Amino acid sequence: MQNYLGPEGVLAKRKQYFYPCTSHFYRNPPQLVKGEMQYLYGHDGTCYTDFFAGVSVVAGGHCNPEIVKRTAEQLGTLQHTCTIYLTQPNVELAERLAGVLPGELSRTFFVNSGSEANEGALLLARLHTGRKGFLALEQGLHGRTYLTMSVTGLRMWRSDPQLAELGADADVTFIPRPYERGMNADEAARRSIDALKAVLAEKGGDIAAMIVEPIQGNGGIIVPPDWYFPEVKALLEQYGVLLIADEIQTGFGRTGRMFAMDRWGVTPDIVTMAKALGSGVPVAAFASTDIIAASFTRPSASTFGGNPVSSVTALAVLDYIEAHHLPERAERLGGLLLAGLKDVAARYPHVVSEVRGAGLMIGAELCADDAERGALMVDDVLEEMKDRGFIIGKNGVGRNVLAFQPPLVITEDDIAEMLAALERSLDAVHEARGGKDNGVRP
Repeated sequence: MQNYLGPEGVLAKRKQYFYPCTSHFYRNPPQLVKGEMQYLYGHDGTCYTDFFAGVSVVAGGHCNPEIVKRTAEQLGTLQHTCTIYLTQPNVELAERLAGVLPGELSRTFFVNSGSEANEGALLLARLHTGRKGFLALEQGLHGRTYLTMSVTGLRMWRSDPQLAELGADADVTFIPRPYERGMNADEAARRSIDALKAVLAEKGGDIAAMIVEPIQGNGGIIVPPDWYFPEVKALLEQYGVLLIADEIQTGFGRTGRMFAMDRWGVTPDIVTMAKALGSGVPVAAFASTDIIAASFTRPSASTFGGNPVSSVTALAVLDYIEAHHLPERAERLGGLLLAGLKDVAARYPHVVSEVRGAGLMIGAELCADDAERGALMVDDVLEEMKDRGFIIGKNGVGRNVLAFQPPLVITEDDIAEMLAALERSLDAVHEARGGKDNGVRP
């Protein structure tokens, strides 16, 4: 065994050298040292089945040999040049993306992260329309740069204290998302549409774009009704407002389609992508049409965007997605996971308030009527699941949603074993809390 620091040693160095804003999951976190497809390994050899995939990143699995082989070959051949020089991998990747992106989206600008992709997309919208304003949904998350933080509706991620209060910034207008506890899905979506109509009627001529996550991830895995985004797109077109689809968590098969907007037959004007495209290697992009891209004429570049190693990796990822039919796999296995989680919810009705999602992007909200209690229970469940060999995530406005976003190579057996462990974990949490959670199965 290598000379690992161990969790205590890593935590000590983090405390000494990291910024205090850097947090971690678990009260007793493992030190992760190795990954193989859907599995992660701790420094002590413990194996964990990963149901979070680094927040939707390693869709093709950790250290997938089919992908890593090509990354390593490129790393030993030509590691880096910028786009001011001619290389083949990035133009091949741009061509390949044009073949999988919806509609006439065929122009790609490569960057390194989701934040940078969204920042570029917002800039492109301003350049194309000549307008300054933006629309965004409440409880959305779009990045950590200044502009992307400005269109982020989740308060916990609006880190800059100088940002205008939500709703007060003349350049960014937030409308309700198509979800509200206590409303049915159509009512909540209709409320959002009515708010959109009102904003467009008042200042549609000043708005460059509306940015949305097709399925809100950090906001709690919120899936709108099927009619919602088609109606949004039609309304925006009436006012010449562009639609930016932030597909950073949802893209590349996660939701059972190559892109989540494909579920509703909607072609955005601009799509942003990152995470799964590089399977752990930093690569991101924003893509648009010939007409919209033609507005971006001022000199611009991303030093590492589209570098040979990232581009070859992304090409290998796309090959793997296609060869192994990962979107179709996510749709099928996601149906099994969703049904299984709903069965668990039925047995724990006063703890699991709601299960929602699409494909292999599913959330289970705990104690929706008491989010603070739900957040404590989520942390307890994560700890129990980790001790039983399963890594799951958490999100939600109140951090009270269990997040299931595994590598798309997960198996039926993995799902069955995870669901069994989840029930045992809920039982253990119930017992540890002295049986105070009425309605939990004893």
